[in-house]
Amino acid sequence: MAKTIFEQMGGTYTMQGDYRLPDLTLPTEEERPIGVWGQRRLRYLKQHHKILYCNLLTSGKLHSHLADVEEEAQSLFLRLVKEYAEREGLTEQLKAENPTEWVQKMNNIRSRASETVYADLIFA
Repeated sequence: MAKTIFEQMGGTYTMQGDYRLPDLTLPTEEERPIGVWGQRRLRYLKQHHKILYCNLLTSGKLHSHLADVEEEAQSLFLRLVKEYAEREGLTEQLKAENPTEWVQKMNNIRSRASETVYADLIFA
């Protein structure tokens, strides 16, 4: 007895009207948290790099890519804030004596660190 083409191809199919569509599933990925940096990377990929986004999604590597970007971005951001604060002399003494000036300088430092993270990781 001859096998039908569907038996030869293997896998399972679902009838949708007159068509048999293959039952496709994405590979499972490990659950790792995706924070604000990972979400920004996801938005950037969807809007500006659709092919890379689709490739990561269909290969089952999107979540792990976003989690890796999140970890790397968070680490880079914290390291840059610490380095910039040390270089510019932001101390606990300044924080105690003039909190307004300390907040202004720290906000400036965080803004510059964010721009670096965007340029090096999120929009790369």
